[in-house]
Amino acid sequence: MAQLSKPSAFAVHIFTAAGAALALAALVYAVASQWTAMFLCLGAALFIDGIDGTIARHVKVAEVLPNWSGDTLDLIVDFVTYVFVPAYAIAASGFLPGYLALPTGALIVVTGALYFADRGMKLTGNYFRGFPALWNAVAFYLFLLKPVPWFALLVIVVLAGLTFAPFKFLHPVRVRHLRPLNIGALIMWSVLALIALARQLDPGPWVTHALLAVGLYFFLVGFTDRQSRS
Repeated sequence: MAQLSKPSAFAVHIFTAAGAALALAALVYAVASQWTAMFLCLGAALFIDGIDGTIARHVKVAEVLPNWSGDTLDLIVDFVTYVFVPAYAIAASGFLPGYLALPTGALIVVTGALYFADRGMKLTGNYFRGFPALWNAVAFYLFLLKPVPWFALLVIVVLAGLTFAPFKFLHPVRVRHLRPLNIGALIMWSVLALIALARQLDPGPWVTHALLAVGLYFFLVGFTDRQSRS
């Protein structure tokens, strides 16, 4: 493949950085308690994150622009979209008692920041090590299920602890183990999530149960791969 020009290669970095703009929009919507719009912005950022790395590797952006770190840029955008904005949404949602909202949000951002700083966060086979700070997904499920406060707190504390646990967590696109099934499950989850958002996060039991089943699959499938080292 012909090497990209520097402006074209830099456009790939701008595409990645657009996720930060979507995070800002999501935060503005969250402050206004417009949760559906917030999740749509976070979903668009998730889509960018899912394809920008593949594009960058394919066109060899790192070789054209060696002074610009795509990995660092990706981590910055991921932190605000996966951790910071969802932490605000969870703290401001009313799911937790007022005196616990800020400490719980702080727990999320601190553990998330430590996770993104960990050079051992990636395992062989393109798995993540431990719960990969997917607080955008956690926030989505909390808004979908609307659990009682003690259960919401329990889920958050357990997942914050699992951030540092030595188990494999699936990257649904890059992991080769069961890749067709993983991608199919990701597409199904995306369609179901859009249905839930179209119905203002009240999609009814069938969609809700299907979203729970797919989420549970993503959480457990890493344990079925005995070939990749933890």
